[in-house]
Order: sequence, then C-alpha cells, then structure tokens
Amino acid sequence: MSRLLITGGTGYLGSVLVRQSAALGYNVVATYFTQAPPTLAGVTWLPLDVRDPHAVAATLASTRPDRVIHTAFQQSGPDLLSITAHGAGHVAAAAARVQARLIHLSSDVIFDGEAQRAYTEDDPPAPISAYGHAKAQAEALVAAAHPSAVSVRTSLIYGFAPPDRISRFTLDVASGKIVAQLFTDEYRCPIYVEDLAAALLELSSTNYQGILNIAGADRVSRYQLGTLIARAWGQDPSSIPAGLSASQSPPRPRNCTLNIARAQALLSTPLRGIHAVLRDHGRLLDGG
Repeated sequence: MSRLLITGGTGYLGSVLVRQSAALGYNVVATYFTQAPPTLAGVTWLPLDVRDPHAVAATLASTRPDRVIHTAFQQSGPDLLSITAHGAGHVAAAAARVQARLIHLSSDVIFDGEAQRAYTEDDPPAPISAYGHAKAQAEALVAAAHPSAVSVRTSLIYGFAPPDRISRFTLDVASGKIVAQLFTDEYRCPIYVEDLAAALLELSSTNYQGILNIAGADRVSRYQLGTLIARAWGQDPSSIPAGLSASQSPPRPRNCTLNIARAQALLSTPLRGIHAVLRDHGRLLDGG
C-alpha cells in the first residue's frame, strides 16, 4: 500500500483521515503542530510547522510520500495567512518536488455568496472574508506550485464522536450557554466528516486534477442546520434564535451552495446530505 502523508493529523478532519487510512492499510505519516497526537498502530507522527518552508521540504524529502492530503489550516488570528495560505504553498511545492499526489482542502467561503445558484468548479473565487481571502490565495499558490494537484472546495464539516466545533456551538446556543442567532438566509452544504474523509482517500487514487467540489447533498440554512443538530442531540430547537445574515457587519457570504455533480460522477463514496446521515445514525427525530 502506498505511503500517505496527512498534514493537520490531529485536527477534526485530519484525525478521521488518519484513522480511516490506517484501517485501510496505508503506510500513514501524519503531522501535528500544537496538539499532541495519539498512539495509533501503523501511523508515524511527525511535528511540523507548515509556516517553515525548509521544515516542510525536509519532512517530505525524508518521508517520500506517494500521496499528500493537506488539511492543516488556521481560521483566524495573526497566523491566518502564514498557515492557511503560505503553508499550503509550501506543502504544494514540497509535494511537487517529490512527485507526490496532492489533495488540498479549500472552502466554500472563497465566494461572496451573491450567486442565485449553486457554485461549480468553474466559478472563480470572490472572497469577502479574511478566511475566504486566505483560502483563495492558498488555491492559487497550490495551483502554481503543483499544477496536477486537486483543491477540494468543501463546506461545514460535522460529526458525532466527538461532536464538531459547529455542533458544540449550536448546542451551547440551544442550552442558553451562548447568546447568538443562527441565520435563516445563509446557506451551506454540510458534510459528514466520515464521508468527506472517505471521499478524499478515494480521490487521492484517481488522476483528477484542478478544482473539485465535495460537500453534502443537502442545501440548508445555518438555522435549519442548527435545529437539526439540536434535535439530533435531544435538545429543544425552539430555543435557538433566528436572525438574518444580511444584517451583519462585516458582511458574510450568504449562499455558499456547492454543485457536487462532478464529484458524484467521479467518486463511488456517497456524499450524503445531513438528513440522510441523521437518519442512518438514528438521530433524525420527529420534525426533522
């Protein structure tokens, strides 16, 4: 089985990728930065700061992976560009140097959200948030350094064991621990973390190049998503306040719906919508 390097291996998506790929028999090398990694059979852990191009180049030169899945990122803060954008460029350049297949994780928030339809792979980035700008810059750096790489645009990632950051926030809002509104006019295509990880591993064995949208099949508002999550965890969704993203400052991208037809035709991994996932896990309760 080929050698797979996963950056951000202790992150929410990265940890599932590490577990799934080890179970499939890959020779797994996973990197971490601030969070100490667990001990897993078949997994070699290496510390790595993707801001350091020399460290990235040395890591890939010593491990010689056949495939790289780059999940490491920073969503905000002073290191946003150096980790999320420049770090992606460093990984892409190092992967190209050792002729490794590269899958880079991008985001649906590279768009301004003003389209009245789902975004396709042919739509150019038009970010309006700092994180969106960083992810758009990352895509450009990856394409320049590693033309045969894939930049996967995905959406909100959720899961159950443990619950993801968005689910924890939603449950805190539902329980009154946090006072916040969930938006009825902001649309995404949330994807189950296990489905996304499986799709990325399958994608890494294909010859596909360029941009690919991989997200869940259901388009839901942030408010709808919140009510579904609350019900799934046995909380009362009526306690979640609804609001309008259009009233927020600074502005947020409102329609980040992704057209996933190309991924559905390419991959055998089901890209289930949240309703199907909750139903499959026995969490879709009455009213969902």
